[in-house]
Amino acid sequence: MSTIKKKKSLKQKEYELEEDIKFERIIKFLGWIFLIVLFIYLGGWFLLDYLLDIMNFELAAPAFAFIVFNGVNAAFSFGFSSMVKNNREKKKSLLFDWLIAELLLCVFAIFSVAAYQW
Repeated sequence: MSTIKKKKSLKQKEYELEEDIKFERIIKFLGWIFLIVLFIYLGGWFLLDYLLDIMNFELAAPAFAFIVFNGVNAAFSFGFSSMVKNNREKKKSLLFDWLIAELLLCVFAIFSVAAYQW
């Protein structure tokens, strides 16, 4: 009876570890997506404005907010994935803290652009 319980607990621990690794990879992938979007935006801006001189872009409040938002979200995602990797036991509390930080960042970005436009 005890060997069956040990086997089940070992399988359960392996499953939890696999889920933690998948969760960490998803968050890291999210950070890479934010970073790639930021580089595509800045690369398009540099290519079309400075090199080809096709369009004239201005660094207005919405463009600046987009750049800062993507950069900060990429940093938050990479930081969160490393925190989950180091503290697997505190995953739920870290997730809650990360979601609150993302919410506050989004609210701050929206209100700062709205106040600047007003």
